[in-house]
Amino acid sequence: MARPKRREPVIEHATKPVAPPKDVDRRIARAHTRHPESLREEAYEAIKLRIITCALKPGDYVNELQLSALLEIGRTPVHQALERLTLEGMVDIIPHKGAIVRPFRLNEVLQIAEARSINEIHCARLAAERATNRNIAALEDVLAQTKHWASLRNVEKLVLLDRAFHRELASAARNDALAELLRGLHERSLRFWFVSHGAPDQHDRMRRQHEAILAAVRKCDPKEAEAAMRAHMESLRQNIAALL
Repeated sequence: MARPKRREPVIEHATKPVAPPKDVDRRIARAHTRHPESLREEAYEAIKLRIITCALKPGDYVNELQLSALLEIGRTPVHQALERLTLEGMVDIIPHKGAIVRPFRLNEVLQIAEARSINEIHCARLAAERATNRNIAALEDVLAQTKHWASLRNVEKLVLLDRAFHRELASAARNDALAELLRGLHERSLRFWFVSHGAPDQHDRMRRQHEAILAAVRKCDPKEAEAAMRAHMESLRQNIAALL
């Protein structure tokens, strides 16, 4: 069919004090060359990536001074990034103790998966109805990269490409409110994805599921897109249930 022309239990870990870094002057000079908003966003993305990939594990205490030294960013942007991650449900603030990475809680995980499934299925339908050739090309590019990194079993890259695929799909759906809702749900579920994709066949299964979704979108078939996304979401739910 020719595509019509039409215009996204707490585990506690002790934290050792860190001495002030020796390169303070260099860091201060570097900070003066970057805009505060840029520093906040950089700190936010860097810390979030460490949470998603479990470099900062569920239940780990988060030390602002250590993160500031590690990221070579001042404590204020790090503090602001942690506040934002708290609002997004990735970090918890414990009174008189500080911040910890939010632990996995079975009920919360299943609720996120349920909410995501409902909205991702609708998103796939809209994408099949509204996607442009540019959207299709962007999705194809993500899948090409996925195939490469899946062959290398690079889970961190695959996590980021999974995020990219679903963002591109939401963009194709042409519904900003839905895209923003899905962005938050997907970000919160990425670390579950990371820890549940240890087996090699899971990487290939995810790629095949994404390919099925794209095939339906490419054919402008909303029902097939819904069915492909439903299968993808059910596979994710099963992976999470088996883990927890």
